[in-house]
Amino acid sequence: MKKIILTGDRPTGKLHIGHYVGSLKSRLMLQEQGDYDDFFIMIADAQALTDNADNPQKIRSNILNVALDYLAVGIDPNKVHIFIQSEISELTELSFYYANLVTVSRLQRNPTVKTEIKTRDFKESIPVGFFTYPISQASDITAFKANIVPVGDDQLPMIEQTREIVKTFNRIYGDVLVLPKEVLPENEACLRLPGIDGNAKMSKSLNNCIYLNDSYEQLKSKVMSMYTDPLHLKVEDKGHIEGNTVFTYLDAFSTPDDFKKYYPEFANLDELKKAYQQGGIGDVKIKKFLLQILDNLLKPIRERRSYYEKHIDEVYNILKEGTMYAHSIAKITLKEVKDAMKLNYFEDEKLINEYIDEH
Repeated sequence: MKKIILTGDRPTGKLHIGHYVGSLKSRLMLQEQGDYDDFFIMIADAQALTDNADNPQKIRSNILNVALDYLAVGIDPNKVHIFIQSEISELTELSFYYANLVTVSRLQRNPTVKTEIKTRDFKESIPVGFFTYPISQASDITAFKANIVPVGDDQLPMIEQTREIVKTFNRIYGDVLVLPKEVLPENEACLRLPGIDGNAKMSKSLNNCIYLNDSYEQLKSKVMSMYTDPLHLKVEDKGHIEGNTVFTYLDAFSTPDDFKKYYPEFANLDELKKAYQQGGIGDVKIKKFLLQILDNLLKPIRERRSYYEKHIDEVYNILKEGTMYAHSIAKITLKEVKDAMKLNYFEDEKLINEYIDEH
């Protein structure tokens, strides 16, 4: 079986470091391993419209922002196809067919959908497109026969929904679709990075993000204002690790090499945590250490983005070529699906022969 990877993001704003540790880092690892037959990254603009239909300019203006973030972190367009979802009409048609394989009650039980509906406070005014986006996501994955999908843990119910649709379709119509498998970040701290304010989730809408293109000054301001331990008022006070955003970020980003370069007093994070808990280390010093680590990560990303911002026509062509290729693949899958469902009336002579035989 071919090894095909698909993943993507909604273009509702620039990408942040939560996206980096939650998914982008995994994509880069898979890209460099090279152990795949095809690799697709989707800019999910149609999906983003399900809760932004009244503000299409927000989506349009962020298409290039997201593409720039991909290229800035190191996604290689010679190895990966970056495409725009709404340009692939086959995805919409697949969603229409899959909708007949899922019940309303099953969608209502989807934990991700329930959480997102609550977060957006839709109440009784849930857009149908938003309610059914697990079906749309199944269309995105199966159109390219992706069997590897790098995601954060909040997307696991969506992958399970896709697997159910694949199993139901194949049971009824024959083995056409491929079962996907999720790829999660290996570091548990990366599964859902909190916001700099200590909120459970880094979110563009909550304005608590560190963006991949933040300048050094912006990064410094955000790190130095991070939520830590409210009981750690003096340097000599014992500190608490649990719920301390700075240490959560250190869990996600620090390496032994960082300690050698920036904090040689300690061999690793475990030693630093122990010393902090015993008292005698100020929050400012810990934040400055984190700042050095994050700036070391973001500096080359900022530099690559600066290059592509000056060559935006190159970015446009990358998107165009990736979308054209994605369209060619989705077109083949749609034909296979319609053939399996016997929705191929003008290509199947059996239709005429069956009528003649019956009469």
